[in-house]
Amino acid sequence: QVQLAESGGGLVQAGDSLRLSCAASGRTFSISPVAWFRQAPGKGTEFVSAINWNGETTYYADSVRGRFTIARDNAKNTATLQMNDLKPEDTAFYYCAAKRVVDNDVGVPLVQRAYDFWGQGTRVTVSS
Repeated sequence: QVQLAESGGGLVQAGDSLRLSCAASGRTFSISPVAWFRQAPGKGTEFVSAINWNGETTYYADSVRGRFTIARDNAKNTATLQMNDLKPEDTAFYYCAAKRVVDNDVGVPLVQRAYDFWGQGTRVTVSS
């Protein structure tokens, strides 16, 4: 079992930066891929970024590539999402997610349904 808690959201202006953190408890976090998803007001959940278990492989949605950077520190059981050059369309609740790892599966899913553990979310609001 993994428990996740996001932090770092807030209200910023367009062009500003924020750093979201995902603190995890549970010894299987270090072998799980970690993903960030977001849900804007009135919209569905959208994939943002993901990272594999050892941090060597990362994935980004086209809308954030070049502006956002995902990272993880397994020694500290944390993952982060550095968000630069924020735009009003980045306004959303941001969630980090992890999954059960079965049979040494090292894949990194990019879809919500593949993840088993979720944090409560942190709100990011970007004003124009």
